[in-house]
Amino acid sequence: MKVIRGGTLVESDWSGPADLLIDSGTIVAVLAPGAAVDDAAEVVDATGMLVMPGGVDPHCHVGFTSGEFTSLDSYRECTTAAVFGGTTTIVDFAIPRPGQSPLDAAEQQRRKASDGLCDSALHACVVEWDDTTADQLATMARDGIRTVKMFTTYAGETMANEHTILKTMQTTRDLGGMVVIHCESDAIVTDSQTAAASSAGIDAAHMPTTRPEIAETAAVTAILAIAESQDAPVYFVHQSTAAAVELVADARTRGLAAFTESVAHHLVLDDSAYAGETPERFVCCPPLRSAEAVAGLGRHLFTGHITTIGSDHCCYDSAQKEVHSHDVRHMPNGLPGVETRLPVVFSRFVRDANLTASRFVELTATNPAKTNGLFPRKGTLMPGADADIALWDPDVEWTVDTEGLHMATDYTPYQGMRLRGKPMTVLVGGRVVVQDGELVDDTPRGRHLRADPLDFEHARRVAR
Repeated sequence: MKVIRGGTLVESDWSGPADLLIDSGTIVAVLAPGAAVDDAAEVVDATGMLVMPGGVDPHCHVGFTSGEFTSLDSYRECTTAAVFGGTTTIVDFAIPRPGQSPLDAAEQQRRKASDGLCDSALHACVVEWDDTTADQLATMARDGIRTVKMFTTYAGETMANEHTILKTMQTTRDLGGMVVIHCESDAIVTDSQTAAASSAGIDAAHMPTTRPEIAETAAVTAILAIAESQDAPVYFVHQSTAAAVELVADARTRGLAAFTESVAHHLVLDDSAYAGETPERFVCCPPLRSAEAVAGLGRHLFTGHITTIGSDHCCYDSAQKEVHSHDVRHMPNGLPGVETRLPVVFSRFVRDANLTASRFVELTATNPAKTNGLFPRKGTLMPGADADIALWDPDVEWTVDTEGLHMATDYTPYQGMRLRGKPMTVLVGGRVVVQDGELVDDTPRGRHLRADPLDFEHARRVAR
């Protein structure tokens, strides 16, 4: 038995001084400060700390292969970095390789969960509908995989056509699941890339012109129409502009269970990074936007229009990024960020912009757990939840440096950024894994989490 004493508990809907009692890996009670407990209970001192639910990262790619490149981390490495950053649950993607079925991809990725230092769940992925897809989705739903990733871009690799998207929405809706979708119009992207190659350039420094904002809003509009036609819930990953977010918010006012995810790098970094010495390190899809667009996106953390914040973690290194930096059409897209997601967002928005700590928890833990069928097991400090807990020092000042991080890469897009606030002690299943910034338990005890069926009426309430 453990008791976490002296801290300020932060939930998505309240915060205040309280102690937490933990037994057998589960939170069993929220106590008044200093309340009597069994003398044998181990005390974890949280004096001066914010005691938050461990983060739930809804968007991680672990050991992900795209084209000729595979991201460099294993489950062990990714989850080690995650817990140092205060994240205690990751949601990975089982994206099939050419010729591989969605079910095979999911089973292959799920077997890796036990290598993790924390728990993980999965999004499946459908690229092309055939007469076996519905049965595969039903099998995965019975195994607790209820969210299904789809792409409207990357033709010839992972792009799904509108027929496939509609059929998958119908089926996942009826199975208590939801489509999770990357929205960029492939036709607009292809045309923009062709124009860039024949004019200003197609290298990493010109990344923003190759995937313009209108490609995102065009695809969001089309997907919302399909979802509304089926009354099917839909979750939009890494929305990078206020216009895209507002399209989804408008659909919610019409009664659709529609969710917006933003990611840390779109909320904090802007396209000036492409003018630096290493523009290839910032190539991601959608690309980093203008400073004005970044500010507009960030405002929606305060309006409630953004549902979750993920990392879209893709652990490539600088050597992989440099191979095709002259032509972004062949580069690996994505940035490493599972470890930096929470500290960067906490510093920039809670400390610098007065976002409440409760809203931070809602965006980074509670809502990700709810939209993935993991709540109330994850994303809360209430009795019955897994004792996944992060103790934050809200005042510590530190500088992001690759050498001090734990991701399996040689760079971070936040290099040199000065931050305020950091998780110092992290518990996973009641075990102290990180203490005072040091790894004290590296035993892999990760579990594959079975998602519960999504309650669409509850989902609508979350969306609003």
